[in-house]
Amino acid sequence: MKHLLSIEAMDTASIETILENATVIKAQHGDSQHQPLAGQTWAMIFTKSSTRTRVSFEVGIRELGGSVMFLNANDMQLGRGEPIADTARVLGRMVHGAVIRTYTQSDVEDFAEHSAIPTINALTDAEHPCQILTDIFTYQELRGPIAGKVVTYIGDGACNVPISWIWAAGKLGFELRIAAPKAHQPCPDLIAKAGGNIVVTEDCHAAAEGADLLYTDVWVSMGKESETAQREQDFDGYQINQPLIDRANADALVMHCLPAYRGKEIDEPTLETHANTIFTQAENRLHTQKAILNWLVN
Repeated sequence: MKHLLSIEAMDTASIETILENATVIKAQHGDSQHQPLAGQTWAMIFTKSSTRTRVSFEVGIRELGGSVMFLNANDMQLGRGEPIADTARVLGRMVHGAVIRTYTQSDVEDFAEHSAIPTINALTDAEHPCQILTDIFTYQELRGPIAGKVVTYIGDGACNVPISWIWAAGKLGFELRIAAPKAHQPCPDLIAKAGGNIVVTEDCHAAAEGADLLYTDVWVSMGKESETAQREQDFDGYQINQPLIDRANADALVMHCLPAYRGKEIDEPTLETHANTIFTQAENRLHTQKAILNWLVN
């Protein structure tokens, strides 16, 4: 049985299959004949709030012929301390698959182990695999193969998004540069384990030099709100703006996984100049989620 729990656990062939399927699925959007989830009901269990992830999966499951139920973990017995393994064993007898967005990576892995149904990590503190698959699909849709290119990430280098980028770099053969303050850089052991061409620096401008993709995310991830004041101080200057873009290749893309806080990780003029790319990236969550679902059940 297939699961999508992390980029780390995926092989290159599976990643490439999902990316290829996303291209076909987007081209065929609106064609309701391909419905591999017909007769199935999928559960979405979210303990973290969401816009793009929730909408893209709900619409995607329905467009593939399935039904979907949204379950806020606080409204379930999980919120009263029921072990994730017990919830998994119950739902595994009633639904056909699960999409989980939560804090702890082990919760998603335990659910997959005990439910015996396809399980998708829709975000944990450890990884955001669906987002990075979408980002790579978007880059390749607009610029061609990502292999051999330079991806530069600016901001919190130790959160789930850059960690998934780290695993992807080793599997797909692109250079990844992470520009982050020292206290917010990824663990060197993780980088060594992932392999690939990965550079970590405190110098945003050096990281942007000759880049093909400039990418950022919020400075304060969900669950880190108590650190807001310190983080805003730490990340001062780690912003995508025109002087940084001037260091990149002339046709470099700018991406943001949203929501964006203008004037912090990206300035207003830059976001608006590159809005078409950023909102195409957001739209592509739908097509990539459908490709993931299709891969899981075939």
